[in-house]
Formats: sequence, C-alpha cells, structure tokens
Amino acid sequence: MKIVVCVKQVATLGDEVEFTDDERDVDPDFLEFAINEWDTYATEEALRMKEAAGDGEVVVVTVGDEDAEDAMRRALAMGADRGIRISGDDIPPGDPITTARALAPVVGGESPDLVLCGVQSSDAVQGSTGAALAELLSLPRVAVAKNVELQNGKALVHRELEGGLIDVTEVDLPAVLTIQTGINEPRYATLRAIKQAEQQDIDVVEPGDLGAPAARVRRMFVPPKGEGAELLGSDASEIAGRIKTLVEEKLR
Repeated sequence: MKIVVCVKQVATLGDEVEFTDDERDVDPDFLEFAINEWDTYATEEALRMKEAAGDGEVVVVTVGDEDAEDAMRRALAMGADRGIRISGDDIPPGDPITTARALAPVVGGESPDLVLCGVQSSDAVQGSTGAALAELLSLPRVAVAKNVELQNGKALVHRELEGGLIDVTEVDLPAVLTIQTGINEPRYATLRAIKQAEQQDIDVVEPGDLGAPAARVRRMFVPPKGEGAELLGSDASEIAGRIKTLVEEKLR
C-alpha cells in the first residue's frame, strides 16, 4: 500500500509582530515555524496503516521553499519513507487552490492507494487544500476523519460533524481523506531517527503551470482596539431591548 501525506510547515506568531515593507506578510523574524499539528496526525495514521498492512510506503509531500523541509524531516523522523518538496516560491501565501494545483501532478504521479491531508493548517485555517486536491485528482473525498478502517479496497470512515455527531461513510480507494486531530497519538521521533532524517535526501521538483493565483493578500495589519465589551445583564427582555437599540444605532 502506498500512502501520500501532504504536510505543511506553518508559522506561529510570537508576542510581537511586524510586517514586511509591502504589508502583505509578517516579517519572518517575528515568526516561529513547525510542522502543522493536523499533519502530524495524518502522518501517524499513514504509518499505522502501513504497519497494519505489513508493507507499503509512506511518502510525504509539501509545497514551499527550502525551509519547509524542516516539517518534512519531522515526518521522516516519525517513520515516513520518502519526501518530495515542490518549490513554492511563486505561490501566494494563504492560497489553498494554487497549492492544490502544485500538489496534484506530484501526488497523482505517485499513483497512491490513499492520500491523507490534515483537516486544516493552524496558520491559514481554511481547510480547503484537501478538497481542492481531491477535485483536481478526480478522487472521492471524506473530510474530518476521526477513525479509518481499510477493508477490501474500501475505507470505512467515521467523520466528525457539528455538535459532536459522527457520520459513517464508505468510500472506494484511492481516495483523499482529511484527518482530524485526536484520531491517534502521534509518535515521538527518537534522537537517532531525527539525525537519520536530517541526512535523508528530499526530492525537489518545480511546479507546472499553476495558472492565475486563486487568491492574493492585499494587506496585513493589526486591527484597532475597540472600546471593549458591554455586559447586557441577565433579564431577557432588557437584553433584547438593548440589542435592538444597538442595531438601530449601527444602521443610522
């Protein structure tokens, strides 16, 4: 069984923030980078499937510059077999459609039995890349998977709905699944595995024709602070009356 896992290196803000001169991105000096949390669960799920099958291959794929290989090496240290990085210098940040366009030919070229993505990334929080990738690959997709059972060329997927509800869906393989946190407990990489991953070669490929960007960042800024919240009390009729007044004031 061959499983492709799409991973991403995400940025987290520190206590302070400054923007680049064009105000379209955060100054990298004010960011910390790590593998996306959802993608660690997807990687762990792929490794468990491979182990249960007794053989196979787990291939991790990412889009980004050379720094993005740090996230891939975390997945390799966990036990993934190979890594492929698609050079993403020309892909606008926060553009899941263009990212999926870059991923699609590489992922499809691996002819995987299963493609796993995290539900979303902690920086953009859009949850769109997996869906777009499935469409581009013409594969069925199940989102927000909390449990996956593989049997006879199919996947029985328990997917999370709003309000804590669970929907059970059967899908033919190959398919794209987006993995939710909590589906498993991602393993820790040993020091030896980390050192081995640092020495492992990662294939680097250039993206094909990605077309026009599907989205672009116009400006980033820190929103101005408001005057704070107004407590409306506990009486329902008084709360309703106050809300009515506030809405009328805003509509003037």
